[in-house]
Amino acid sequence: MNSATATARPLLISHKGSEPILITAIHAGHGLREELHEIIKLDETDRLREEDPFTDAWICIADNYILPQRSRFEVDLNREREKAVYMTPENAWGLDVWKSTPSDEVIQHSLDEYDTFYSQLASMLNEMLAEYGNFVVYDLHTYNHRRVGPGLPPEDPQSNPEINVGTGTMDRNYWKSVVDSFIRQLSEFDFLGRHLDVRENVKFFGGQFPRWIHQHYPKSACVLSIEVKKFFMDEWTGLGDPVEIQAIRQALSSTIPAVKRALEEL
Repeated sequence: MNSATATARPLLISHKGSEPILITAIHAGHGLREELHEIIKLDETDRLREEDPFTDAWICIADNYILPQRSRFEVDLNREREKAVYMTPENAWGLDVWKSTPSDEVIQHSLDEYDTFYSQLASMLNEMLAEYGNFVVYDLHTYNHRRVGPGLPPEDPQSNPEINVGTGTMDRNYWKSVVDSFIRQLSEFDFLGRHLDVRENVKFFGGQFPRWIHQHYPKSACVLSIEVKKFFMDEWTGLGDPVEIQAIRQALSSTIPAVKRALEEL
Protein backbone atom coordinates (compact mmCIF):
# COMPACT_ATOMS: atom_id res chain seq x y z
CA MET A 1 0.00 0.00 0.00
CA ASN A 2 1.53 3.36 -0.95
CA SER A 3 0.96 6.56 0.98
CA ALA A 4 -1.21 8.10 -1.74
CA THR A 5 -3.62 5.19 -1.47
CA ALA A 6 -3.75 5.51 2.31
CA THR A 7 -4.34 9.27 2.09
CA ALA A 8 -7.17 8.91 -0.42
CA ARG A 9 -8.96 6.30 1.64
CA PRO A 10 -12.02 7.64 3.50
CA LEU A 11 -12.19 7.64 7.27
CA LEU A 12 -14.80 4.87 7.28
CA ILE A 13 -17.19 2.87 5.15
CA SER A 14 -20.67 2.24 6.48
CA HIS A 15 -23.97 0.79 5.33
CA LYS A 16 -27.42 1.06 6.85
CA GLY A 17 -29.49 -2.08 6.34
CA SER A 18 -32.80 -3.40 7.63
CA GLU A 19 -32.15 -5.45 10.75
CA PRO A 20 -31.34 -4.77 14.43
CA ILE A 21 -27.76 -6.07 14.14
CA LEU A 22 -24.74 -3.85 13.52
CA ILE A 23 -21.30 -5.29 12.72
CA THR A 24 -18.14 -3.28 13.36
CA ALA A 25 -14.44 -3.98 12.90
CA ILE A 26 -12.89 -0.79 14.20
CA HIS A 27 -9.26 -2.00 14.12
CA ALA A 28 -9.33 -3.55 10.64
CA GLY A 29 -7.98 -0.40 8.99
CA HIS A 30 -4.36 -0.10 7.90
CA GLY A 31 -4.18 3.28 6.14
CA LEU A 32 -2.41 6.39 7.42
CA ARG A 33 -2.63 10.06 6.52
CA GLU A 34 0.31 11.42 4.51
CA GLU A 35 1.53 13.58 7.39
CA LEU A 36 1.82 10.48 9.61
CA HIS A 37 3.80 8.53 7.02
CA GLU A 38 6.48 11.17 7.37
CA ILE A 39 6.94 10.75 11.13
CA ILE A 40 5.94 7.15 11.98
CA LYS A 41 8.80 4.85 12.90
CA LEU A 42 7.01 1.51 12.65
CA ASP A 43 6.98 -0.33 9.36
CA GLU A 44 3.81 -1.87 7.92
CA THR A 45 4.55 -5.33 9.32
CA ASP A 46 4.89 -4.01 12.87
CA ARG A 47 1.66 -2.04 12.53
CA LEU A 48 -0.24 -4.96 11.06
CA ARG A 49 0.76 -7.17 13.98
CA GLU A 50 -1.23 -4.95 16.37
CA GLU A 51 -4.12 -4.28 14.01
CA ASP A 52 -6.99 -6.68 13.39
CA PRO A 53 -6.43 -8.12 9.91
CA PHE A 54 -9.24 -10.15 8.32
CA THR A 55 -11.95 -8.80 10.64
CA ASP A 56 -13.18 -6.83 7.62
CA ALA A 57 -13.94 -10.20 5.98
CA TRP A 58 -16.53 -10.91 8.67
CA ILE A 59 -18.66 -7.74 8.58
CA CYS A 60 -20.78 -9.09 5.71
CA ILE A 61 -22.75 -11.33 8.10
CA ALA A 62 -25.29 -8.47 8.48
CA ASP A 63 -26.30 -5.60 6.23
CA ASN A 64 -25.62 -2.92 8.87
CA TYR A 65 -21.90 -2.32 9.24
CA ILE A 66 -19.27 0.27 10.06
CA LEU A 67 -15.72 -0.29 8.84
CA PRO A 68 -13.06 2.34 9.66
CA GLN A 69 -10.30 2.52 7.05
CA ARG A 70 -7.51 4.08 9.12
CA SER A 71 -5.00 2.30 11.31
CA ARG A 72 -5.31 2.34 15.09
CA PHE A 73 -1.82 3.90 14.96
CA GLU A 74 -3.50 6.99 13.47
CA VAL A 75 -6.30 7.07 16.04
CA ASP A 76 -7.54 4.26 18.28
CA LEU A 77 -11.34 4.33 18.35
CA ASN A 78 -11.46 1.80 21.18
CA ARG A 79 -9.67 4.01 23.70
CA GLU A 80 -10.71 7.10 25.63
CA ARG A 81 -10.31 10.24 23.56
CA GLU A 82 -7.35 11.51 25.57
CA LYS A 83 -5.52 8.20 24.94
CA ALA A 84 -6.62 7.66 21.34
CA VAL A 85 -3.28 8.78 19.87
CA TYR A 86 -0.38 6.61 21.01
CA MET A 87 2.23 8.97 22.45
CA THR A 88 4.59 6.65 24.37
CA PRO A 89 5.68 3.00 24.12
CA GLU A 90 3.65 2.30 27.28
CA ASN A 91 0.52 3.18 25.29
CA ALA A 92 1.47 0.87 22.40
CA TRP A 93 2.62 -2.54 23.66
CA GLY A 94 6.15 -1.22 24.22
CA LEU A 95 6.53 -0.11 20.59
CA ASP A 96 8.44 3.05 19.73
CA VAL A 97 5.86 4.48 17.32
CA TRP A 98 7.23 7.85 16.20
CA LYS A 99 10.46 9.18 14.66
CA SER A 100 9.49 12.56 16.10
CA THR A 101 6.68 13.56 18.44
CA PRO A 102 3.48 14.43 16.53
CA SER A 103 2.70 18.14 16.63
CA ASP A 104 -0.37 19.50 18.37
CA GLU A 105 -1.89 20.11 14.95
CA VAL A 106 -1.33 16.50 13.85
CA ILE A 107 -2.79 15.19 17.10
CA GLN A 108 -5.81 17.46 16.78
CA HIS A 109 -6.40 16.20 13.23
CA SER A 110 -6.52 12.64 14.57
CA LEU A 111 -8.83 13.62 17.42
CA ASP A 112 -11.12 15.34 14.91
CA GLU A 113 -11.38 11.98 13.16
CA TYR A 114 -12.20 10.36 16.49
CA ASP A 115 -15.02 12.86 17.01
CA THR A 116 -16.29 12.36 13.46
CA PHE A 117 -16.42 8.61 13.94
CA TYR A 118 -18.45 8.81 17.14
CA SER A 119 -20.77 11.41 15.62
CA GLN A 120 -21.48 9.16 12.64
CA LEU A 121 -21.85 6.17 14.96
CA ALA A 122 -24.44 8.05 17.03
CA SER A 123 -26.40 8.92 13.89
CA MET A 124 -26.60 5.27 12.83
CA LEU A 125 -27.47 4.05 16.33
CA ASN A 126 -30.18 6.68 16.70
CA GLU A 127 -31.74 5.48 13.45
CA MET A 128 -31.63 1.89 14.66
CA LEU A 129 -33.10 2.90 18.01
CA ALA A 130 -36.00 4.69 16.32
CA GLU A 131 -36.63 1.75 14.01
CA TYR A 132 -36.17 -1.24 16.33
CA GLY A 133 -36.20 -0.02 19.93
CA ASN A 134 -33.19 -2.19 20.77
CA PHE A 135 -30.31 -3.68 18.82
CA VAL A 136 -27.09 -5.70 19.07
CA VAL A 137 -23.60 -4.65 18.01
CA TYR A 138 -20.93 -7.21 17.12
CA ASP A 139 -17.64 -5.48 18.03
CA LEU A 140 -15.13 -7.64 16.14
CA HIS A 141 -11.44 -7.83 17.08
CA THR A 142 -8.50 -10.22 16.99
CA TYR A 143 -5.67 -10.68 19.48
CA ASN A 144 -2.10 -11.96 19.54
CA HIS A 145 -1.02 -15.06 21.45
CA ARG A 146 2.55 -15.55 20.22
CA ARG A 147 4.17 -12.36 21.44
CA VAL A 148 7.37 -14.11 22.54
CA GLY A 149 8.34 -14.55 18.91
CA PRO A 150 7.69 -16.40 15.62
CA GLY A 151 7.93 -20.16 15.81
CA LEU A 152 7.95 -20.18 19.61
CA PRO A 153 5.25 -21.73 21.82
CA PRO A 154 1.98 -19.79 22.09
CA GLU A 155 0.65 -18.36 25.32
CA ASP A 156 -1.26 -20.68 27.66
CA PRO A 157 -4.62 -21.59 26.04
CA GLN A 158 -6.21 -21.80 29.49
CA SER A 159 -6.06 -18.01 29.69
CA ASN A 160 -6.32 -17.38 25.93
CA PRO A 161 -9.61 -18.73 24.53
CA GLU A 162 -10.11 -18.93 20.79
CA ILE A 163 -13.07 -16.57 21.17
CA ASN A 164 -13.23 -14.17 24.09
CA VAL A 165 -16.63 -12.49 24.49
CA GLY A 166 -16.23 -9.24 26.43
CA THR A 167 -19.32 -8.15 28.34
CA GLY A 168 -17.73 -6.06 31.06
CA THR A 169 -19.18 -2.73 29.96
CA MET A 170 -22.87 -3.72 29.93
CA ASP A 171 -25.64 -4.54 32.39
CA ARG A 172 -25.03 -8.28 32.07
CA ASN A 173 -28.25 -9.30 33.84
CA TYR A 174 -30.41 -7.16 31.58
CA TRP A 175 -28.84 -8.58 28.41
CA LYS A 176 -28.44 -12.14 29.75
CA SER A 177 -30.63 -13.86 27.16
CA VAL A 178 -28.87 -12.17 24.23
CA VAL A 179 -25.35 -12.87 25.53
CA ASP A 180 -26.14 -16.46 26.49
CA SER A 181 -27.75 -17.13 23.11
CA PHE A 182 -24.71 -15.82 21.28
CA ILE A 183 -22.21 -17.80 23.33
CA ARG A 184 -24.24 -21.01 23.20
CA GLN A 185 -24.73 -20.88 19.43
CA LEU A 186 -21.09 -20.02 18.74
CA SER A 187 -19.89 -22.80 21.05
CA GLU A 188 -22.12 -25.37 19.36
CA PHE A 189 -21.15 -24.47 15.79
CA ASP A 190 -19.43 -27.22 13.83
CA PHE A 191 -16.11 -25.52 13.18
CA LEU A 192 -14.32 -27.72 10.66
CA GLY A 193 -15.26 -30.83 12.62
CA ARG A 194 -14.74 -29.48 16.14
CA HIS A 195 -16.06 -26.84 18.53
CA LEU A 196 -14.48 -23.49 19.25
CA ASP A 197 -13.24 -22.59 22.71
CA VAL A 198 -15.62 -19.71 23.50
CA ARG A 199 -15.42 -18.03 26.91
CA GLU A 200 -16.56 -14.80 28.48
CA ASN A 201 -14.37 -12.07 30.01
CA VAL A 202 -11.26 -14.26 30.28
CA LYS A 203 -8.80 -12.11 28.31
CA PHE A 204 -10.75 -8.93 27.50
CA PHE A 205 -13.80 -7.20 28.97
CA GLY A 206 -14.51 -4.61 26.28
CA GLY A 207 -12.95 -1.21 25.54
CA GLN A 208 -14.08 2.37 25.13
CA PHE A 209 -16.18 1.65 22.03
CA PRO A 210 -18.68 -0.65 23.82
CA ARG A 211 -18.41 1.47 26.98
CA TRP A 212 -19.47 4.57 25.04
CA ILE A 213 -22.41 2.78 23.44
CA HIS A 214 -23.60 1.26 26.71
CA GLN A 215 -23.34 4.63 28.44
CA HIS A 216 -25.49 6.30 25.79
CA TYR A 217 -27.89 3.40 25.06
CA PRO A 218 -27.88 1.31 28.28
CA LYS A 219 -31.24 -0.42 27.76
CA SER A 220 -31.25 -0.27 23.96
CA ALA A 221 -27.84 -1.54 22.84
CA CYS A 222 -26.08 -4.79 23.60
CA VAL A 223 -22.46 -4.69 22.42
CA LEU A 224 -20.71 -8.05 22.22
CA SER A 225 -16.96 -7.42 22.16
CA ILE A 226 -15.74 -10.45 20.21
CA GLU A 227 -11.99 -11.06 20.35
CA VAL A 228 -10.80 -13.86 18.06
CA LYS A 229 -7.39 -15.30 18.92
CA LYS A 230 -5.14 -15.25 15.87
CA PHE A 231 -5.12 -19.04 15.59
CA PHE A 232 -6.34 -18.61 12.00
CA MET A 233 -3.23 -16.71 10.89
CA ASP A 234 0.47 -16.16 11.48
CA GLU A 235 0.54 -13.00 13.55
CA TRP A 236 4.22 -12.39 12.67
CA THR A 237 3.92 -12.61 8.88
CA GLY A 238 0.30 -11.46 8.57
CA LEU A 239 -0.61 -14.47 6.43
CA GLY A 240 -4.02 -16.00 7.09
CA ASP A 241 -5.62 -19.39 6.49
CA PRO A 242 -8.50 -18.72 4.06
CA VAL A 243 -10.39 -21.86 5.10
CA GLU A 244 -10.37 -20.92 8.78
CA ILE A 245 -11.15 -17.26 8.03
CA GLN A 246 -14.22 -18.37 6.08
CA ALA A 247 -15.21 -20.81 8.83
CA ILE A 248 -15.04 -18.05 11.44
CA ARG A 249 -17.32 -15.92 9.27
CA GLN A 250 -19.78 -18.81 9.06
CA ALA A 251 -19.58 -19.38 12.83
CA LEU A 252 -20.35 -15.73 13.56
CA SER A 253 -23.15 -15.71 11.00
CA SER A 254 -24.72 -18.78 12.64
CA THR A 255 -25.34 -16.80 15.84
CA ILE A 256 -27.51 -14.10 14.31
CA PRO A 257 -30.88 -15.94 14.20
CA ALA A 258 -30.61 -16.91 17.89
CA VAL A 259 -29.51 -13.40 18.88
CA LYS A 260 -32.44 -11.89 16.98
CA ARG A 261 -34.88 -14.21 18.74
CA ALA A 262 -33.47 -13.28 22.15
CA LEU A 263 -33.69 -9.62 21.21
CA GLU A 264 -37.32 -9.96 20.20
CA GLU A 265 -38.16 -11.54 23.54
CA LEU A 266 -36.97 -8.41 25.34
